[in-house]
Amino acid sequence: MKKKKILVAPLDWGIGHATRCIPIIKALLKHNYNVIIAADNRPLHLLKNEFPNLEIIRLSGYNIKYSKYIPMNINMLLQLPKLFFSIKKEKNILSQIIEDYKIDGVISDNRYGLYNPKIPCVFMTHQLKIKSPYLEDYIQKINYNYINKFNSCWIIDSKDDNVAGELSKPEKLPRNHHFIGILSRFKKNTKKQEIKYKYLGLVSGPEPQRTILANGLIKSFKNKEAKTLIVLGKPEEKRNEIIGNLTIRSHMLAEELNEVILNSEIIICRPGYSTIMDLITLNKKAFFIPTPGQTEQEYLANRFLKKKIFYMQKQSEYNLDRGLKEMKKYNVQLSMDPEEKNWKELFSLF
Repeated sequence: MKKKKILVAPLDWGIGHATRCIPIIKALLKHNYNVIIAADNRPLHLLKNEFPNLEIIRLSGYNIKYSKYIPMNINMLLQLPKLFFSIKKEKNILSQIIEDYKIDGVISDNRYGLYNPKIPCVFMTHQLKIKSPYLEDYIQKINYNYINKFNSCWIIDSKDDNVAGELSKPEKLPRNHHFIGILSRFKKNTKKQEIKYKYLGLVSGPEPQRTILANGLIKSFKNKEAKTLIVLGKPEEKRNEIIGNLTIRSHMLAEELNEVILNSEIIICRPGYSTIMDLITLNKKAFFIPTPGQTEQEYLANRFLKKKIFYMQKQSEYNLDRGLKEMKKYNVQLSMDPEEKNWKELFSLF
């Protein structure tokens, strides 16, 4: 029997959308599907490194620009016309990809234009309610209008033990929704782990804020006595530098990064949802620094701060020593294994 071809396409805002596609791709391969990846920028490099034998198509991202000076939420609203144009463009490109590569199904991680009536298409997300200080109801309506064009909406969260709060479980859900549980590319090791690094800095997210965070962490740790590792989240580069007790790496593959996180005492990072799922899976302590103006990260960071699970500081108020002192009051309480998924049932759509 001929293997069906499934196109997997993550959004290119940071690398979190790509990292959570890793367990999806592995499950597809295990269930005898052919996988073609469509990505751009850092997600393309990351997935190419993880799956060197898979075919990868460069599919242009939404090309949203970020500013050091304009708040991200306002910046995003100003670029809505560009976003709508990009969605329409990728919808047309998908038609050609389906024809050229004989695609049998699509799994889109937050790429709104990747639906086509000729084949089953899945929209995968954790963010049904998009936080915004302006026009939130209007944005919600647009969000659901696009999602309802897909055959199914896979919500990356647990229906009962909800992690993302009202982001993934608002009052009204799309008619085609399915909760698929949390996704992590990592696995917990039941053996007691040797702590090799006191601190691990994980840098992620869009520019210019990604570089601002990286520079801030390097400045904070380059003269510290504690052994520290900073991973820059740049899979397109090959940097390996040592400054005193600080090691700087441009990127690590999933298996190596899994081990490094387990071997680190405290993780300092952005509270992206994919990162949170990884931390919960591995039961690690974290110090969050949300991307300024990114309402989703600010909501998640404050949600866990109130629950005294993960500590957070605003980037504008970043003070490492104060933060590490405050962190002693916080404990990870959300340890959970990604539940065993019925992939056969989920993939039956195809």
